[in-house]
Amino acid sequence: MPTTLVWFRDDLRVTDNPALSWAVSRGEVAGVLIDDTSGPRPLGRAAAWWRDHSVASLSTKLPIIREQGDPREIIPRLAKELGAEVAWNRRYDAVDVDAEVKRAVGARTFPGFLLAEPWEINTGAGTPYRVFTPFYKAMQQHLIAHPPQPVSAPALPGGARLEVPEAPSWTEGLVEHNIPGEDAALSRFHEFLDGLADGRGYDNNDLTPGATSGLSAHLRFGELSPGYVWAETAAFAETHPAAAPHAWAFLRQLVWREFAWHRLYHLPDLAVRNVHSQFDRFEWAWSSHAAPWDFAQAFADPAMEPDADAAQHLGQLAQWQRGETGVPLVDAGMRELWETGRMHNRVRMVAGSWLTKNLGIHWRHGEEWFWDTLVDADAASNPFNWQWVAGSGDDAAPYFRIFNPLTQQEKFDPSGKYVGRWTPEALLPGYPEPMVDVKASRKVALEAYNGIKGGV
Repeated sequence: MPTTLVWFRDDLRVTDNPALSWAVSRGEVAGVLIDDTSGPRPLGRAAAWWRDHSVASLSTKLPIIREQGDPREIIPRLAKELGAEVAWNRRYDAVDVDAEVKRAVGARTFPGFLLAEPWEINTGAGTPYRVFTPFYKAMQQHLIAHPPQPVSAPALPGGARLEVPEAPSWTEGLVEHNIPGEDAALSRFHEFLDGLADGRGYDNNDLTPGATSGLSAHLRFGELSPGYVWAETAAFAETHPAAAPHAWAFLRQLVWREFAWHRLYHLPDLAVRNVHSQFDRFEWAWSSHAAPWDFAQAFADPAMEPDADAAQHLGQLAQWQRGETGVPLVDAGMRELWETGRMHNRVRMVAGSWLTKNLGIHWRHGEEWFWDTLVDADAASNPFNWQWVAGSGDDAAPYFRIFNPLTQQEKFDPSGKYVGRWTPEALLPGYPEPMVDVKASRKVALEAYNGIKGGV
């Protein structure tokens, strides 16, 4: 029987895995996961921790080879050694590398990471969508015409569990708050639907634990396919009309993730270049000694910068990273991030707005920090959402929409439960004042923006 080598990337599952199902239908199968050194930056350390544990779980279901290096060398070599054909599910952030490998080995490739291919969803003029609402409507129509047809998990031979590499000491908190792997993902997803059926509801702005799905990291590593999630949730909405609005609100967030990936496909330098070029002239605080994509530099320290003004900038960045801004909601979010590798989406927007608009610090510093500390950080959503909150991206929040963290706390955490959980001292007398005045810093931000408005 022929052997097929399945190259796993962000599809660490056996259910609804088209490449794996095709390989199993042909004969023997082996998997490979590569710690890829060919890209512009390594995987962030929190996300790498999740990936390592997820692939270890997957390796109990089928044999998986793990290597480190350039896939353009590794995949052809393994294919030759095993006498195997090669298959994979497509990714959309390293298409040039994949194209080279495909030319070398004649691989079979399959869709499976998105609800639709990025070239399938276009405006009437044949151009990609740059605004979410019409993109969402077009995606809905596409999925009506081409509903996802998830495939069941194939019979697999089992395998030996891969050893999990040693992780940085600060990832210890991740173990307490996260369970990577397909089995945990499926369990969490169906618990979420059961909760909707029981009237729990879904509110992406609710800071109460359990109010959101908790599926972001599972989707990021493909432990659940978006097609499976869409099909199961849409079917659930049909049979549970009372819960249907909450189910569709959840699916709208799934399409937002899709939108980010489509934009990355068309804008591959999304993580390093402003979508709107007038922001190239914006007077961001920036430091050449804290350049993005340098691992060590994500942990900002004033000592990294000999220039006094830049050192002050790095000092403010470090305060933000540690959750010591004097703004309770921001501090709570940053400490939640450090402890769990997660942060509520509403709080991400507030923390991002504080960094970029109140402190005037370049969004790439925030993107880099989230890249290293979020378990769900990916190549599309992370920079896309940072550019959204900074005002420089597609369908971005209007620049003048500067999230006031104090009023946001009053609106979305009126009881103080979220802040009290992550920054309990903020509810007591003596908590430090905000590191910059909220109103005065907003005024400075708007004045800086007025200086670039109207540019291209």
